[in-house]
Amino acid sequence: MNTFKTMLLMALLGGIMVAIGGGVGGQHGATLMLIIAVGMNFFTYWFSDTMVLKAYNAREVQRGDSAELYDMVKKLADNADLPMPKLYVIDSGEPNAFATGRNPEHAAVAVTTGIMRVLNYNELSGVIAHELSHIKHRDILISSIAATFATVISWIAQMAQFAAIFGTRSDDDEGSNPIASLLTMLIAPIAASIIQMAISRAREYDADKSGGEICGNPNYLAEALRKIEYYALNMPPMEAATPATSHMFIINPFAGVASTMQKLFSTHPPTSERIAKLREQALRLGKR
Repeated sequence: MNTFKTMLLMALLGGIMVAIGGGVGGQHGATLMLIIAVGMNFFTYWFSDTMVLKAYNAREVQRGDSAELYDMVKKLADNADLPMPKLYVIDSGEPNAFATGRNPEHAAVAVTTGIMRVLNYNELSGVIAHELSHIKHRDILISSIAATFATVISWIAQMAQFAAIFGTRSDDDEGSNPIASLLTMLIAPIAASIIQMAISRAREYDADKSGGEICGNPNYLAEALRKIEYYALNMPPMEAATPATSHMFIINPFAGVASTMQKLFSTHPPTSERIAKLREQALRLGKR
């Protein structure tokens, strides 16, 4: 059901792009937005993992660099019936982690030096299991595409505002529709953000549940989330962090500086709710 809901929301994002293209530029605008949407999907599929790892200056590690961490990831990957992903470390004091990659055969897990210092072995295994769940269900690709769609829709709305303010279009332009343009400027970015948020939150809940199963005890992940959020709320965001990639992390690195409106449109569910669900899952499994 969550997978079906996610696909439906993704289709809605693509539909918004085509609709606002038609509203602003008529048939030619709709066709252009359709081409852009297809091109964005292709580009994100092939290059999003490389771009985000470079952006955070992540360095790949082998077993000789960190045997305990490497062996943990390998064991959990086997539990999840996944190939061993590439393993990266980010030099940052803020504890956090994310997964990336277009499919299980081309995936990577990145952890910060801070998370290895703050969490114990079991808690870190819960975090890794959560990220492996994202890989198993291809959530990284879905979230990356959704974020790209939302960004482009917002950009289109800004261009429409510019055109309206400075009169860059004449009234007899083909496909001109003032009402559609107004809706584009006001509603489309909000709708895109809400849909992106819904997609991301659904995938986080599912990754928590599956991660609790992969690591063997949902309480491991619950305690890890509690600690990570504490540091996210009380430390400055990591230096390379950007709002465009914050949805990838297990806890939003901007949690401590987010405004009320940003929290309302957060791509992460409330951590307290995630922990409560994991505690309930642990009780059902008879885990302490």
